[in-house]
Amino acid sequence: MPEYARYALVALVVLATHFQEGITGFGCTVLALPFITLLLGLQVAVPVLTIQGWLLALLLVLESRKKIVWKEFGRILLLVGIGFPFGVWMFRSLPEYYLKWVLAAFMVVVGIQGFAGQCKRTKQTAVMTPKTRMLTSLFLPLGGIIHGAFASGGPFVVIYAARAITDKTLFRVTMCMLWTVLGTLLIGQLAVSSRLTPFVWKMTGFCLPFTLAGLILGNHAHYRINEVNFRKSLYAVLVASGIVMVYSLVS
Repeated sequence: MPEYARYALVALVVLATHFQEGITGFGCTVLALPFITLLLGLQVAVPVLTIQGWLLALLLVLESRKKIVWKEFGRILLLVGIGFPFGVWMFRSLPEYYLKWVLAAFMVVVGIQGFAGQCKRTKQTAVMTPKTRMLTSLFLPLGGIIHGAFASGGPFVVIYAARAITDKTLFRVTMCMLWTVLGTLLIGQLAVSSRLTPFVWKMTGFCLPFTLAGLILGNHAHYRINEVNFRKSLYAVLVASGIVMVYSLVS
């Protein structure tokens, strides 16, 4: 593939995925990762997208910090933090080929689950019962593992958070506060392990304008779009992304 075409595709993927995160507060990395991995490789894609996602989340937090649901944020951070170190170990220790299979399976399973859940959703989710809270909390450490490995644990975290925080604006900024904290830890770990190479910084700078453009457009659309229908599309793309990655592994 010509170099200019590769860069154009990277820009398009970053713009589209950060636009949707500007709307929903999650999903930019997990949607962008399979495509950027195909274009740049996993060892470049993860740090580049980690930095882009961290910056987007930080800007949204600065804008709407007074709306953070701190009680739920603390609960989520504690349980996600349990799995986070295991994910960091996976990324450092396991071969890229096997990590891609794990990621592909994760995206397909979570995408199908999320799409099915959105199809059943006809009104705003009611307050969780203690039983539902306990069961959905089990997904949070799994989200920590995936986030530590791929900076894309959002779908697992959302299984709990979307039920605990039903207002989409409160949900978005609370999730972004979580991504800001975890992203800071992950970027520090990437720096210590010498994964922030000159090429990673080059691609980070290249992607930055498209991240900011996606944020501005997504934030504008946040208050105007039908979130349920949008999330159906989001999870459908998640499934498609996993299938694309499986195809790349077997072809």
